[in-house]
Amino acid sequence: MKYDLNLLPTFLVLMEERNVTRAAERLGITQPALSNALNRLREMLRDPLFIRERYGMQPTEMARELAPAIAAALASIDEIVLGQQEFDPAKADRLITIAPNSYVEFALIPAIVTRLRELAPGIKLRLIPFGTDLAETGVMSGSTAMVLGRFPDPPDNLVVQHLLDETLACVVRADHPEVGDSISREQYERMKHVNMLPPGRLRVGLFQALERQGLKRDVAVSVTHFLAIPEMVAVTDYCSTLPQLICRRLARDPRLKVLPSPVDLGGFPVEMAWHTRYRHDPAHRWLRSLIIDVAREVAAGTA
Repeated sequence: MKYDLNLLPTFLVLMEERNVTRAAERLGITQPALSNALNRLREMLRDPLFIRERYGMQPTEMARELAPAIAAALASIDEIVLGQQEFDPAKADRLITIAPNSYVEFALIPAIVTRLRELAPGIKLRLIPFGTDLAETGVMSGSTAMVLGRFPDPPDNLVVQHLLDETLACVVRADHPEVGDSISREQYERMKHVNMLPPGRLRVGLFQALERQGLKRDVAVSVTHFLAIPEMVAVTDYCSTLPQLICRRLARDPRLKVLPSPVDLGGFPVEMAWHTRYRHDPAHRWLRSLIIDVAREVAAGTA
């Protein structure tokens, strides 16, 4: 039987999104075009594949059984075909989708974009949100090139590369009336705090570190992005406990000052993960190498 391989990536995106509108957006096609592709998939595989329900499209049993095999087959084809291709970053014209968590987007992406502009100006990055669900990012199917964050329990079809190790520090306003060049444990516990909600794994790590040290924190406000923190801390007597690379960026703001945490709160790894289908893709390999180099330079303070 003949199979239209062009339809298989569409199948995988539908498996992840369970929604025609979102799947069409990810694939860069119209909804009618996606519906047409789905009808052809149903004909080709002789199964409804997805059933419309109140809260989205649910895959049939056959679709669930096919998904891992199709993902593995596409990965094998990519390894063979892409591995044969040469890659010249200076001449490349390519859009690459990546999913950094909010920490990586703030701390590393500007330096990565700067390096791309210098070495591969034709490569464009499309950033999509990465919370705690890897499947939603598209990395599980390979439709998203890579994710950057922290991956304690990665699935078997993802390769994880360590980028750097982070530690934590505190940020207060520069003219804080009670805090000089350091924060004592008593001051830290007496102060109000600004808490950063995402990314989820980092949030758990900080809470656990505070608990291990028996350090109390009175959270006055929780925010959803690092960019909200400097504006809030600069006009209050609040404190925020943040990764060192974030603090290094905020230290450039004359309204703020960065201080060591009153106790050792430990640290956390920052990682990059990608689908095994990209293992031998020359462009992907080059981008991974660039990100590794940039991350090390940023961590060392040389980028």
